[in-house]
Amino acid sequence: MKKSLAVINELKKQGIIEDYAIGGGIAAIYYIEPILTYDLDIFITLPQAKEKKVIDLTPLYESLQKKGCLWQKEHLIIESVPVQFIPADELEIEAIHHAVNIDYEGVKTKVFSAEYLITILIRAGRPKDIDKVRKLLEQSKTDHKKLKSLLSKYGLLNKYKKLNLHEEE
Repeated sequence: MKKSLAVINELKKQGIIEDYAIGGGIAAIYYIEPILTYDLDIFITLPQAKEKKVIDLTPLYESLQKKGCLWQKEHLIIESVPVQFIPADELEIEAIHHAVNIDYEGVKTKVFSAEYLITILIRAGRPKDIDKVRKLLEQSKTDHKKLKSLLSKYGLLNKYKKLNLHEEE
């Protein structure tokens, strides 16, 4: 994954992507005991996205294909790691801006904070996402005041309460 992150950082340096942060299962692993996950979810903002209504990922894909990266279903294989690039929506852009800076084997990168990751996982709402939320609430140092503020802001507080996750605080 170290080499994959270096390639992604190069995309940012070249201006192909504006910013990014790691989300999904790999982000969860930063906070909790290891879980099974097979890909690296990279939430991205793009330089041209502010001016255009249609998101164009062509420069990103062309750059990676020139580096020898291959398609495999919805992933690009970067240094043997399946990577999914996800254009960020409003919540995810905010999560990128508040992401935690980390060092992964000498490579600087960013990962969603626990509070944003939980919010995004609750919004997705799949059983595997809710399982990650439970583990994050049990194992990470979550700022519950910040989490509830985010859940409220994005209309997810009732969904959170219906899942009875708030009792685990």
